Amino acid sequence: MTSVLIVDDQPLQRMGFRMVLESEPGLSVVGEAENGIDAVRRTADLSPDVVLMDIRMPGMDGIEATRRITDTGGRSRILVLTTFDLDEYVYAALRAGASGFLLKDARPDELLAGIRAVAVGDAVVAPALTRRLLHAFTKAMPTADRATADPRLRALTERELEVLRAVANGMTNSEIAQELQLSESTVKTHVSRAFAKIGARDRVQAVIIAYDVGLVGPRG
Repeated sequence: MTSVLIVDDQPLQRMGFRMVLESEPGLSVVGEAENGIDAVRRTADLSPDVVLMDIRMPGMDGIEATRRITDTGGRSRILVLTTFDLDEYVYAALRAGASGFLLKDARPDELLAGIRAVAVGDAVVAPALTRRLLHAFTKAMPTADRATADPRLRALTERELEVLRAVANGMTNSEIAQELQLSESTVKTHVSRAFAKIGARDRVQAVIIAYDVGLVGPRG
């Protein structure tokens, strides 16, 4: 059973999400929060698998709440909800530790799939959209802000570095396997080890780290 905490300052929005989630087998809504402060407190108390996090809320917003929750090193993963697909706040939320984002007008099946993906450690942003998101993000960053040599990369083997670069360019495990002529299970092992060494919770965080340290850069 995947437990979910719903965070939104709009009661009707929370009710709508609850109705969708409670109609689905295998998902359980363990609580609700109406602002960031409440979200941090309730996450600590309930330890949900997934926190469905609105960004724009009065008082403490979803970005700061996400940062505080992920900084605890707890098991809860954050799925950000936003009105705009390239909202500037989404970038900050992902850097704060969110595992992905969905639009508030996403279809119920997309919301459910996103929650399940985040719960098992995957990103909910499709590879192509991840590229677009991070390319747009890094174009706004000064080159000097991305270190060319970072201690997080020193522990990686050449193969792990190669695999991480492929992940950062939006490739799936199967695409990496084909590109590097490896089995998909071998690629999965390299991905897991690389993520562990650089401290990435999932693919979205790995992509952000790869861009931050200058392993890859924006195209076009």
